[in-house]
Amino acid sequence: MARTIGSHGPKTLEAIRKAGVRLIYEHGYEAMSLRQLASEVGIQAGSLYNHISTKQDLLFNLVQDHINDLLRQLDHALAGKADPVEKLRAFVAFHVTYHMTRKRETFIANSELRSLEPKNYETIVALRGAYEQRLAQILTDGVSEGVFEVVDVQVATFAILALLTGPCTWYRPGGRLTKEAIVAAHEKLVLSGVRAALTEVGEARQSSAGFRSAVAGERP
Repeated sequence: MARTIGSHGPKTLEAIRKAGVRLIYEHGYEAMSLRQLASEVGIQAGSLYNHISTKQDLLFNLVQDHINDLLRQLDHALAGKADPVEKLRAFVAFHVTYHMTRKRETFIANSELRSLEPKNYETIVALRGAYEQRLAQILTDGVSEGVFEVVDVQVATFAILALLTGPCTWYRPGGRLTKEAIVAAHEKLVLSGVRAALTEVGEARQSSAGFRSAVAGERP
C-alpha cells in the first residue's frame, strides 16, 4: 500500500482509525496486529505510537467515540418531541437507520466488549447504560401517561434494542426492502408490542399503508 503522506497529524490518525475499524471488523481485535495496522496505513510500525498508545487504546477510543456519537445523534433526533409515542417512533427510526449505515462500528462495539480491559469496559458499559436509559425513560413516560402497557421496562428496553440492532447483521443495500420500509416495519413491531390500545383505526391503517408504500422490489 502507498505510504501515507507524513507520519504525523490528524490525517494519519484518521487513516489509522479507519484501517483499525476495517481490520478489527474483518479479523477481530485479538487477531489484528499493530504491524498489520501500520502496513495497512502505509507507515512504519513505530510511527503508530505518535498517534495511539497501545492497541487497547485504539479499541477503547473507537468504541467510546462510536457510543458518544450515538448518544449525540439520538438526543438530536429526540429534541423537541414530548409525546412518548412520537419519541418512540423517533428512537426506532434513528436506531435502525444508524445501525444499517454504521455496521462495522456497531459490530465492534458489541462483539469486542470482551476485549476491553476492566477500566475501559466499565466506562463503555456506563455509556451504553446511558443510551439504554433514553429508551427506558420513553417507555416509562408512556406507561405513566397510559399510552404504553409494559410489564417490565428493563426487559422491554433490552428486547427492543436487540430487535432494532438486528438489521446491522442482515441488511444489504439493494435488497427487497428499502431502508424506509425496514424502519417502518420495526416501528410497527415495536409500537404494537407496547401500546396499551389503538383507539384510532385510521392511524393503524395509515402506519400499515406507509410500510407497504415503502417496499421496493427485491429481498432484504
